[in-house]
Amino acid sequence: MGKVRLGCTEITVEKNAFGALPIQRISASDAVRLLRKAYDAGVTFFDTARAYSDSEEKVGEAFDGMREKVFIATKTGAKTVEDFWKDLRTSLTNLRTDYIDIYQFHNPSFCPKPGDGSGLYEAMLEAKEKGMIRHIGITNHRLNVAHEAIDSGLYETLQFPFCYLATQKDIELVKRCKEADMGFIAMKALSGGLITNSAAAYAYLNQYDNVLPIWGVQREKELDEFLSYIDNPPMLTDEIKKLIENDRRELLGDFCRGCGYCMPCPVGIEINNCARMSLLLRRSPSAGWLTESAQAKMKKIEDCLHCGQCKSKCPYGLDTPTLLEKNYKDYCEILAGKEF
Repeated sequence: MGKVRLGCTEITVEKNAFGALPIQRISASDAVRLLRKAYDAGVTFFDTARAYSDSEEKVGEAFDGMREKVFIATKTGAKTVEDFWKDLRTSLTNLRTDYIDIYQFHNPSFCPKPGDGSGLYEAMLEAKEKGMIRHIGITNHRLNVAHEAIDSGLYETLQFPFCYLATQKDIELVKRCKEADMGFIAMKALSGGLITNSAAAYAYLNQYDNVLPIWGVQREKELDEFLSYIDNPPMLTDEIKKLIENDRRELLGDFCRGCGYCMPCPVGIEINNCARMSLLLRRSPSAGWLTESAQAKMKKIEDCLHCGQCKSKCPYGLDTPTLLEKNYKDYCEILAGKEF
């Protein structure tokens, strides 16, 4: 797939990065083995976050003693200056390092700027001046915040969902980042598991020379797929184009991306999975979706208060309660042996 330069950061890496959110679900030894295998194959960019439970600790263990050979990006969801410094010091300790290559505000509801009263951007600048971080980034799911970050000229990288289900508005973000010499890091490149053909996902992103995709990896076979594309990158063949067109027809519109920013639910509904269960069952079928435990989680939808909290927090403006009802109906029909 070649190399990608992350804008004015001048960070240039294999266009094949490791998303370290899923490794929080596996043992430390398995995680370290996957991370080191990725590095040995040529992957040098690793993205994690303070919010990903023990992910940072696993990344830190994997690259202890070889820090200068990799680029590490992490994130803070801090809303106060005090929590910002607490998060940063914790991340540095977990990652076993004295600096972070790219430190990102983690999906803030606004674009932090100097003088906005939060003090957050000033704290970022101070951390950079002290050498604790090298570059300032922001992640988001909201187009308005993303555009504001680009317009501000304050950020060196933007991390945003981007895959072959992208709308023209998403593609415009990529173009604007390139024009602003701002690095673009693509999260959700498999749309939270709804895209099941990694070769098609890879080929689509390969069109954009300024985009660095981060692939969420939990299993070795997943990693092996992405590593195999380094020397043999998939091309946008007619067959792959047709597959992409079919997926876009099925998935574009009001579907849950599984980002989880609607959580927590006041009655305990696991919204980020339950609101897209019918799609998961069709596109990535697993017996795990139909276990007694999974059924109990779906049944919680009956307790929905229709309070609107999830709907108000959805960065995609989805009518989440309606999606939950639809998915529960589809799920019950599957359990009854019916098709939908």
